[in-house]
Amino acid sequence: MTAKVPSPRKKPAVKSQAGNFGVVDLAGPHFRVDIPRGKAAEVEIGDLIPDEHGQMVQELRVRLTRLRWDTLAERVETQLNLRLRQEGAPPGAWRSGINLVRRDLGKELTLLCWAVEEADPGTIDLALSNWLGLEPEERWWLYTQTAAATGDALTGRGRGWRKAVQYALTDNPLATERPRQSRRTPGFFQEAAKRGPGLFDTGED
Repeated sequence: MTAKVPSPRKKPAVKSQAGNFGVVDLAGPHFRVDIPRGKAAEVEIGDLIPDEHGQMVQELRVRLTRLRWDTLAERVETQLNLRLRQEGAPPGAWRSGINLVRRDLGKELTLLCWAVEEADPGTIDLALSNWLGLEPEERWWLYTQTAAATGDALTGRGRGWRKAVQYALTDNPLATERPRQSRRTPGFFQEAAKRGPGLFDTGED
């Protein structure tokens, strides 16, 4: 689901850290997390990149029920801020409305949300554990592969790579059972794929 959003004429610096996780340039690629005030509406996460004319284009990547978001939001905030502090950047905080997330962190957040979007909420702790067990580079790799195949929030839901991500992070404690130095992302993901035939298919006829 693609939508164009207004682009600033200049490249303003983002001053407030409420609702901002590492974004310093609104005209550059980043993610937006829209958290409605009401508990019934879904949380939406979009990937924003400029097109050839400099207009920001948003690819809606995931819609997550508020129950699932509220279950993981605080712990994800802690992890994102840990990374930001390690880099000497100000920490952020989730707020109602539009939140900005630096693109690398947004990829990692979206991957986790893909894993739990259709999963039993009781598996979110396992998903978080497995997600934390992956290196950032592994999360980026999984995001890139999944986004390319089934990255649309609506048409990609429950299909192909998205389904495999769910199995990988919610159905197997793989990331915590193997030492980091012996784990490789493709092998990790292939194990998850064995849980269901055709998980990497796009679902197209």
